[in-house]
Amino acid sequence: MTSPLALTVLGLAIIVVTVGLLLKGKTHPIVAMTLIPIVGAILTGAGVAEISDFYLDGLDRVMKVVVMFIFAIIYFGILSDVGLFEPVIKALIRATRGKPILVTIGTAAIAIVAHLDGSGSTTFLLTIPALLPLYEAMRMSRYVLLTLVALSASVMNMLPWGGPVGRASSVIGPSPNEIWAHLLPVQGVAIVLVFVVAAIFGIIEQRRTAKQDGDHQLVDVHAVAEDFSRRQAEERSKLEFTQRGGTWVTWANTLITLALIGVLVAGLASPASAFLVGTALLMALNFPSLDDQSDALRRHAPTALSMAGVILAAAMFLGILDGTGMLEQIALSLIAILPASVGPYIHVIIGLLGVPLDLATSTDAYYFSVLPIVQQTAEAFGVSGMGAASAMIVGNVIGTFVSPFSPALWLALGLARGEMGKYLRIAFPVCWVFSIILVLGSWAVGVFV
Repeated sequence: MTSPLALTVLGLAIIVVTVGLLLKGKTHPIVAMTLIPIVGAILTGAGVAEISDFYLDGLDRVMKVVVMFIFAIIYFGILSDVGLFEPVIKALIRATRGKPILVTIGTAAIAIVAHLDGSGSTTFLLTIPALLPLYEAMRMSRYVLLTLVALSASVMNMLPWGGPVGRASSVIGPSPNEIWAHLLPVQGVAIVLVFVVAAIFGIIEQRRTAKQDGDHQLVDVHAVAEDFSRRQAEERSKLEFTQRGGTWVTWANTLITLALIGVLVAGLASPASAFLVGTALLMALNFPSLDDQSDALRRHAPTALSMAGVILAAAMFLGILDGTGMLEQIALSLIAILPASVGPYIHVIIGLLGVPLDLATSTDAYYFSVLPIVQQTAEAFGVSGMGAASAMIVGNVIGTFVSPFSPALWLALGLARGEMGKYLRIAFPVCWVFSIILVLGSWAVGVFV
């Protein structure tokens, strides 16, 4: 049986090597997230059968996301093929008046509203396909889009139906609504800070795009809009398919999309089944022949299957680290090395480390393994269970979508055609600094007592 220390070291080694390779872009994520954890599992003494079981456990956690991802990519790909979003994007471009700051602030507002259902996958599906063409037309970074949507969704994850609050409630006792009521002022401040971050990103992007264009004047939004239309027309001209004509087809596509969004927001059906049905409807509606329908699948299948493969590989990464006990031992070892003198502040310290801990532990390990120990230690110094849990939620929730442990993040990267390494280089420091400011501010006003 592998000792706790060995499990901790192996787990950290797997995480560091895997994340390091992803950051440097040295190998494909499927290679890193499959082979490196397997090596670690073998070193713990696990055999082929055990590794297979670990993978199946991990697969259970991501399979719904994989199915949803495949059909979501195809769905939005078909809408792009037929130009449904083009008039909307042109209107949005003109509405920005050439100011990236309005784009970034609008992105934050849209993402905050989209995450009211508490589902990261749904939020990314609703926001990124709609906003990415605007960012591309304005020559803004797709990684700014990803970071702002991720940060906005993370702040909204303090809602009582969000995963972190529900997990914390099962550990400390008070209902999710009671915990949320306690955190509501913090969430309000966090939402304001999200808009501040969005504005800063907007200023940075405006300066960067102005420098690329060789001047510091506002972008000619009409020229940008027309250039966007021209490029879209050129891309569509390369495709060979026969599309049903008529205004009624456009209205039907619009109604199907609005109905799909309504179903997702209301939670009437799972995203996987909703996008499967939606894709089938779009194929039948827009393409009259079998050949055109098959061509639509072939056009978008490479992107869908490529990123779906990454999520399936993440199941190996998650399954092995969780199944071997490495994640839990990493969390317990961190608590064990802290000196006794930090007892009264242990919950605040763990909160300050919440974002990097999201790279080293799963959400379940953080709340079900670390929180009970932190709660017991802090209570010995007069800190309430609510105070301890609040510090850990506030510190960790901001890092929800900056970890390879999040299948929803891989979905977002696929939708935005981004790379994990480039995304983490921007999002990780922003989210950690944001988290530190929020934790220290909340501690200063007595939220964590």
